[in-house]
Amino acid sequence: MSDEELLRGRRTPLEIDPEEFRRIGHRLVDDIAGLLGSMRDRPLTSGEGPAQIRGLLGADRPMPEEGTDAGALVEEASALLLDHSLYNAHPRFFGYITAGAAPIGMLGDLLAAAVNPNLGSWTLSPMGTEMEAQSIRWICDLVGFPQGGDGVLVSGGNVANMLGFWAARAARTDWDVRKHGMRVEGARDLRVYGAVGTHTWIENAVDMAGMGAESIRWIDTDADGRILLGALRAAIDADLEVGGVPMMVIGTGGSVSTGVVDPLPALRELCDELGIWFHVDGAYGAFAAAAGSAPDELRGLALADSVALDPHKWLYAPLEAGCTLVRDPQALLAAFSYRPEYYHFAEDVQNYFEHGIQNSRGFRALKVWLILRQLGAAAYRRMLDEDIALARRFHAIAAAHPELEALTCHLSITTYRYVPADLAERSGEEDVGAYLNELNERVQDRLEKGGEAFVSNAVLDGAYALRMCIVNFRTGLEDVEALAEISVEAGRALDAEMRPAALR
Repeated sequence: MSDEELLRGRRTPLEIDPEEFRRIGHRLVDDIAGLLGSMRDRPLTSGEGPAQIRGLLGADRPMPEEGTDAGALVEEASALLLDHSLYNAHPRFFGYITAGAAPIGMLGDLLAAAVNPNLGSWTLSPMGTEMEAQSIRWICDLVGFPQGGDGVLVSGGNVANMLGFWAARAARTDWDVRKHGMRVEGARDLRVYGAVGTHTWIENAVDMAGMGAESIRWIDTDADGRILLGALRAAIDADLEVGGVPMMVIGTGGSVSTGVVDPLPALRELCDELGIWFHVDGAYGAFAAAAGSAPDELRGLALADSVALDPHKWLYAPLEAGCTLVRDPQALLAAFSYRPEYYHFAEDVQNYFEHGIQNSRGFRALKVWLILRQLGAAAYRRMLDEDIALARRFHAIAAAHPELEALTCHLSITTYRYVPADLAERSGEEDVGAYLNELNERVQDRLEKGGEAFVSNAVLDGAYALRMCIVNFRTGLEDVEALAEISVEAGRALDAEMRPAALR
């Protein structure tokens, strides 16, 4: 057969007949529905180790020379993933801030992949671009951010925060930093300010910007972890005295460790006085500004020059979905827009490649748009309030239990630890404190592998704490009640195994 005959009417092994695609797809949807329907009855994780997982996958086998039937391959992948994963959609997943995916978001990702638009430009994705723009306007409405600004969907909190950082850098330098970079005659040292414990994205940002980690000023916090305004002002004044440029102040809108919120309105006042860009890292907590039970200071994010927030956290969207909002609609363009001659796109529409670091962009907006439409603002506010109420209820349960110590409770995060009743009054002793840290680290490890519940950790004033966070629309009161008993059961068993003779 000639090359021309091969290429005319070409059909490759990737093609799947529509009827076969329908059969494979229906079976996969049935498998996924079965997972969702049985989630509460499943172990949260299988507890399998790396060697077991690699063995199931056949990780060492070479790439096959010949292909595999599509239907059999999807069935195999379904079995591997649905039976051997950690289920962050499980109602007793209280670990890292990852929500179980809303079912309509799952369908949205399937539809988005089917159309496969490139959200880099309006021409390549007319409906998708307008859906993203509408989703961003709705997000602004939800959290109280003023309309008339701009925004873009990104992969997650790190990138969302970094876009705010680069917008600040472009706006607060008195030279053309995009053209000349950081090392030009007359350039002054830029400084960035954030509380001790600010998420590590800022270290990555200053590194990639060529500013270096020494450009960060880590500001002390109060006993709850909120940035101290006096210490912040002193650091800024010290930099001004030596000719530095205070570029950006970062306020936290819900820390990842404890959920604490910085005094955002007061930070805005200070930034206005001194001409500094005010950014809010609300990757976890910003959406809670819509909730009636959230602290009033969180609503101060509406005053920021830029805000980072993650729909894949507290909007329950499938990964990945982060978002940057900016007050000035030109801020992202000033930081990122280039218009090369090989791009021939209309300039009177939204072209998202000019608003961030990606040219090729997936259709993240569809799942966000669908979730916002399915819920509506009122139902969403109610769900936020319920998550916060459940975290508070767990704090009360821990406080009342003789073998649990309730520590902090902010937004939907509660920290606590297991303390044997006979050691409670001695927890301030050095050797007892060290033992309790080791004990609670082991409790976390046992819960992580046991499949009944999953928590993470925080370190508070030297104390190793267990940390439970609720951004899960499946979690109910029975689950937070169960977490207390599961924690106590694990703590008792480990204490019996571990306690040194000197503490008996």
